[in-house]
Amino acid sequence: MADLFEQRRETTNARLWQAIETLGMGMLSLTKSGLHAQPMIVFAERRRRRLWFIARLDTDLVRTIGDGGVGMFVLQDNDLLASVAGELTVVQDRRRMQRYWNPKVAGWLPEGPGDARLTMLRMDCVDAELWIEGLGLTKFAWEIAWSGAYPKPLEFDRAGLATLH
Repeated sequence: MADLFEQRRETTNARLWQAIETLGMGMLSLTKSGLHAQPMIVFAERRRRRLWFIARLDTDLVRTIGDGGVGMFVLQDNDLLASVAGELTVVQDRRRMQRYWNPKVAGWLPEGPGDARLTMLRMDCVDAELWIEGLGLTKFAWEIAWSGAYPKPLEFDRAGLATLH
């Protein structure tokens, strides 16, 4: 039984990291800050269990992080909904920023990687909660749309917890 549990955990962890890497975007918030989550492009370091973000120093999110805080990264990819928690810190790392820079980032931050107002945010992931829906987002959207006429709770085939430390 322990082997089955461990195998399921490994599968769940792999599915989470795959979704983060494939989607490359989600919503980032700082818990207990009172700020709304912000859309962010994400870069995953699966082996170290870290997420990286490029952000502007003059945003409320970066100013509120200060010396660190607990962050929450939320994403949705087809049949998966996930919430990842971890320690969020501001890190000045121009080489990493240059390495991660791509046209998608440039669309959000057109001043380029040399802009002195840019910094990196690092999330050292602790845990995650995932919901994997059996028939994909189409069914999810359909049930949301019809929930008023035909109240029925959403049914997810699997729910999983990922321990990332």
